Amino acid sequence: MNESQTLARYIFETHYNDLPQDVVTVTKKAFLDGLGVILAASTLGEGCKPFINLAIAGGGKKESTIIGFDAKVPSYMAAFANGSMSHALDFEDAHEGALLHPNAATIPAALAIAESIGGVNGKEMITALTLGSDVVCRLGVALNENPLNYGWYIPPILGAFGGTTAASKLLGLSAEQILDAFSLCLCQNTCSAELMHSPHSDVRAIRDGFSAKAGVLSALLAKGGVRGFDQPIEGKAGLFSLYSRGNYNPLELIKGLGKTFESAGISFKPWPSCRGTHAYVEATLELVNKNDIKPMDVEEIRVAVGAESLSRRLCEPLERKRHPITAIDAKFSIPFVVATALVYREVTLHHFTSRALVNPDVLEVADKITYDVDNHLRWRDSVQGSVQIKLKHGEVKSKTIEVVYGHPLNPISEERLIAKFMNCASFSTKSISEKTLGKVVELILSLEEVKNISDITDCL
Repeated sequence: MNESQTLARYIFETHYNDLPQDVVTVTKKAFLDGLGVILAASTLGEGCKPFINLAIAGGGKKESTIIGFDAKVPSYMAAFANGSMSHALDFEDAHEGALLHPNAATIPAALAIAESIGGVNGKEMITALTLGSDVVCRLGVALNENPLNYGWYIPPILGAFGGTTAASKLLGLSAEQILDAFSLCLCQNTCSAELMHSPHSDVRAIRDGFSAKAGVLSALLAKGGVRGFDQPIEGKAGLFSLYSRGNYNPLELIKGLGKTFESAGISFKPWPSCRGTHAYVEATLELVNKNDIKPMDVEEIRVAVGAESLSRRLCEPLERKRHPITAIDAKFSIPFVVATALVYREVTLHHFTSRALVNPDVLEVADKITYDVDNHLRWRDSVQGSVQIKLKHGEVKSKTIEVVYGHPLNPISEERLIAKFMNCASFSTKSISEKTLGKVVELILSLEEVKNISDITDCL
């Protein structure tokens, strides 16, 4: 079998009983975390409302819930609306090795399909989510270079295959139909890296709405009998040929299938900003709290970034990064996020409002931040970062984070993840009682015992 067929067969043949308990635990946490972030984005997410309005205005069969809006629409439009919110706050889980968000499209697509077909139990949902996340991570890890070099923004492109995988599994597609669904996904989904160069753009925030919708449509069309390609992943005009000029590692894509789950290696975010900023946030918070550094004490702040790393892109162009215009642009700015951490000694959802973006205290500190290029850091190195703070009296304080908080080797506790969910849910458009939210937490953390996923969506 070729690589596409191998992946399709893996998805078809894997069932709940094949999943290790630690993988199941991570999947449940990711589901809880993802739903919380969507609830928060229902009010805070820039650019999301047009997606939601369009989904509701279009009408149609009331089969799948738009989270936080007490509305049901056709499954693909629910995935469209919820997908637009899943990454809007850049607060969902991430995979450092693959440099993407494996559940941003996977969760909205799986949830939409589960509701539309009805009767989906927790074990089936866990299996679909695990496989979707694992496929996305594998596709990302297999890349030998960043498709950004060719003008492609890869997280939502690969994310769509997670949505397709999860939807296909829940629909009970055969291995051949899953291959068809991958082909249809390839034909629908893309994302230009131009979003990085337009500070006013909402696309960076809402991109996964397109990916989640593509995942649902691909699976439904394949189930309906649409035939695809033999090699949508590795073919001459397949995924890797199109987006990375064929520069990928086939072994990384398929090794250990069914035994090693890349999805178990995801990180959960303690702060609502790009994962590439987190090592710098953590270092700054440690320095200011340990040394009681105040904004007025600071002469200069220098951060170390890799020559071709994500962190460098989070510092350039420097003047724009010091003064971001939109919340999503601020979340992709090391100068702004580090300044926020120093001024407030925390980084929360409240620190990316329109008012917060023009806070003179934060902007004054941001203007003191610059960066140095470390040629030893690779383009994937987002789990580490160094911050050096020079004080006005001449003393220099520095901190390097090797493994950032939230990584599996430096994990967030379940208690903090629950607290994050409750806080995110407090921003929901739809008012949800603390008792109901507590029920949602209980249901998701014992998801394998849930008889019907609607028990969860009915609460949201």
